[in-house]
Amino acid sequence: MVGRETGEVVLRVVGNTDRATLTAFVTGATEAGAMVYTDEWGGYGGLTDADRGHATVRHTPGDREWARDDDGDGIREVHDNTLEGLWAALRTFLRPFRGVSKWRLGQYVAVFQWAHNLKVATAANLRRMLELTPDAS
Repeated sequence: MVGRETGEVVLRVVGNTDRATLTAFVTGATEAGAMVYTDEWGGYGGLTDADRGHATVRHTPGDREWARDDDGDGIREVHDNTLEGLWAALRTFLRPFRGVSKWRLGQYVAVFQWAHNLKVATAANLRRMLELTPDAS
């Protein structure tokens, strides 16, 4: 997942993409009432029952849409392009390793997530990692 306002990323390797697994992942990483944008994969079908708003874009051949403006304000807010770009960046990150064991994939994904989120607040994260006090200036 990617927070639209914060840019913070939460990634997990899961064994299944069924409704129970995806609903648990989304509800564990979002607050009640959050709006979630996905493709039309059936595994996301339980999100509205879990007190999450849910809008989808269709990627079905012959009936594709990449983004949609549901509220008519001229901004196509219904899309999952940010996350698709993130997956492309993850594939690029993994490429130099020339194959990753499925047993270790979660660790590589965790490093990628950490590096991506680090750039959001670099100075604060570095201070925290180095156990430094905030700059007094």
